[in-house]
Amino acid sequence: MKRPRERREFLLEAGLLVAATASLPTEASTAQKVPAGKDAKEIHENPTEDVSPPEDLMREHGVLNRILLIYGEILQRLNTGKDFPVEVLAGAAGIIRNFIEDYHEKLEEDHLFPRFEQAGKLVDLVRVLRQQHQAGRRLTASIQARASASTLSTAAERKALATDLDLFVRMYRPHEAREDTILFPAIRSVVSAHEFDVMGDQFEDKEHALFGKAGFEGVVERVAGLERTLGIYELAQFTPKV
Repeated sequence: MKRPRERREFLLEAGLLVAATASLPTEASTAQKVPAGKDAKEIHENPTEDVSPPEDLMREHGVLNRILLIYGEILQRLNTGKDFPVEVLAGAAGIIRNFIEDYHEKLEEDHLFPRFEQAGKLVDLVRVLRQQHQAGRRLTASIQARASASTLSTAAERKALATDLDLFVRMYRPHEAREDTILFPAIRSVVSAHEFDVMGDQFEDKEHALFGKAGFEGVVERVAGLERTLGIYELAQFTPKV
């Protein structure tokens, strides 16, 4: 990960800041080209991306939120006796398992929680967050086990799935809200400036090791595909007519 402050300080010392700024390519010339067949709205134009650890974690919460919307739509259909594409449920639960639990939450458990515990800060919050991670993994295992047409052929199984989805959504809404507004803003208070930068590099390296060159953007596109299949992709449909 590039460190903008270090680069800026170097340029200032060399007396090259003005020249370097003038020579920077324009936004139009650096804009990422949209691959054929890919929705331009899903492309993130960040050729020189510098993402801090809190921002990285918060945007991953955006992926979680979009999965919660998918779960909410499926839950509504279950409760009203409507059908839904079972493959969307399986795909959404798979992203929760692979991207949220095995990657995002592991970052929190390996890099954040221990630092807060060692510093004696937000210890009670971290304890509950750990417990909720474990509860979420149990719910995901149950949801994945039920994500098949044959399994959901009975009313009892549909009811059990509805319960799992409701519990998952109900827990993760406040869970991520507390992390975004309390835990993540406090990261700098428990690490040095150097550790903060190193943490960002570690997050980025792990992301690309697990999800390839596309990384976060590739996961977002997978979520968008599930939304399209379910019929909830278009943002305008959620605008109330008032």
